[in-house]
Amino acid sequence: MSLIKKGNPLYGPAKLRCPRCHEGKLFKTPTFSYSKPFEMPERCSHCGLDYWPEPGFYYGAMFISYIFTGFFCISFVLALHWGLGWSTGASFAALIAICAIFFVYIFRLARAIWLSINVRYNPNTVDHDTTSISNRYGNS
Repeated sequence: MSLIKKGNPLYGPAKLRCPRCHEGKLFKTPTFSYSKPFEMPERCSHCGLDYWPEPGFYYGAMFISYIFTGFFCISFVLALHWGLGWSTGASFAALIAICAIFFVYIFRLARAIWLSINVRYNPNTVDHDTTSISNRYGNS
């Protein structure tokens, strides 16, 4: 049983699904795949949402990733160093290992969050029209 259900604004980013229909996948490969980890389809396979509305659209996702990673790194090192008594070097070595493993997931999560900030959930929309930005993003 999932705590986050379709229609919830957190569903799209949590499941890495299209924020408009919560059906189509945002990435071509599985979450922890290191084979083509950054490739996204151009459109949602279910509702036709354009995942690339304009050049540079995902620059905002960099800030989300930076903020999330910064807070995580600080709290992780402090917890290991002060909470568990690890040395500074061991704490940073563990941090580098964790960040290397989860880098792709953090990248994908930041893009999913950025896209869901800009697109509203609307399960009734099936739009293959590429001319109207207001229609694609649910704006009136």
